[in-house]
Amino acid sequence: MGKTAAKTSTKATDKAGKAPKASTKTAGRKAWTVMVYMAGDNNLDPDGVQDLKEMKRVGSTDQLDIVAQFDRAAGHVARRYHLRQGGIVTGDAVASLGAVNTGDPKNLSDFIQWAVKGYPAEHYLLVLWNHGQGWDDSDVYAGERHRALRRLANGPIRHALFHAPVRQLLNQATHDAERRAILLDDNAKDFLDNQELAKVMAGAAKLIGRKIDILGMDACLMSMAEVGYQVCDSAEYTVGSEQTEPGEGWPYHTVLAALAKQPTMSPRELSALIVEKYLAYYPSANDPSSGSVTQAACDLAKAPALAKAVAALAKALKRSLAVPAQRQRVLMARMQAQSYDGRDNIDLVDFCSLLIQGGAEPAVASACQQVMQAVKTDYVVAQGFKGKDMKHSNGVSIYFPTQGVSPLYPGLAFSKKTGWDAFLSAYLNAVRSRVF
Repeated sequence: MGKTAAKTSTKATDKAGKAPKASTKTAGRKAWTVMVYMAGDNNLDPDGVQDLKEMKRVGSTDQLDIVAQFDRAAGHVARRYHLRQGGIVTGDAVASLGAVNTGDPKNLSDFIQWAVKGYPAEHYLLVLWNHGQGWDDSDVYAGERHRALRRLANGPIRHALFHAPVRQLLNQATHDAERRAILLDDNAKDFLDNQELAKVMAGAAKLIGRKIDILGMDACLMSMAEVGYQVCDSAEYTVGSEQTEPGEGWPYHTVLAALAKQPTMSPRELSALIVEKYLAYYPSANDPSSGSVTQAACDLAKAPALAKAVAALAKALKRSLAVPAQRQRVLMARMQAQSYDGRDNIDLVDFCSLLIQGGAEPAVASACQQVMQAVKTDYVVAQGFKGKDMKHSNGVSIYFPTQGVSPLYPGLAFSKKTGWDAFLSAYLNAVRSRVF
């Protein structure tokens, strides 16, 4: 991502979004369909243009279909594309959709349905392309909505229809407006939260009769234990980053070129290949101009086992808080653990490793070993980093705030399964009480 945006042609075809008949394979399925849902109605608009060009450098083949939906910044319309090698991007547009709210789960579901029905395949890679904030569903647009609703509530338009929603939304607007979920749409002031993502993915799995092979997240901070568990019933693998991503995001041309060359690769192989190509694309960590990057592929079939191990750790840690020396060890491990630009995210394995090194009591140490084994042996298929400030990354992060637990966190499936939120609350109460 990161180049200047190309001019968008007004040429369009099927407004209903149906794939043209000539593009639909009738004599059997292709090996792979890559579906890229691009939420570009924000500051990433120019980067989306560049990524479509990267996809076109490879283009669809007799065993691979590459399709995308790109919602652009204000002044442009959203379009669907069946990407072919060569030519201009607008020449591959197969549908013009007008204004689209990419934060509405229905629009993501519609895109998936269109792609699966129009371009059937043995395997599917769905990529969510946008900003990201891991599990955190705090409303990034709350501040803007608060100001707009104040003007609406106090202005000349006072229809009763608005009264209850105004009061409700004004209350919601007190959330931290610096955080975000995924698929932000600046025009619609909307985004996709993790509950909505789980429902969309469940619908996609029902549509194809099995789990989606790979859910790729070309977005920041999405390789979290909480996110993986949220979609483990509807996706086989995830690919995402613990750290924020550079503006250029995934190198679609190198990933797709490898897939086009070997379309028989398995979902596990492709998920690992995306990690490999992503890390290879960015400069060496020895280059002083290089930024820090991470990327990981995770096997979601192992997500329940990881959650079980985290539940045991949460229970052991909560009990250990009764002992002053153990409380101090937890505090020190949290302070030293590998962290990311999402300030409340830490690497799960590094945290456990520091607890063991710091002399955690046997029950905690044993639980830490189980978590580390679950991550490194089973859950993380491939992972890596560049940049010395990321050297303690191991592929999956977890939420560990230092100020307070978000009121949204207990609603996650991961929290309900593991009790990690209860441990966090107990730990932060001890910190606030200065009992260390």
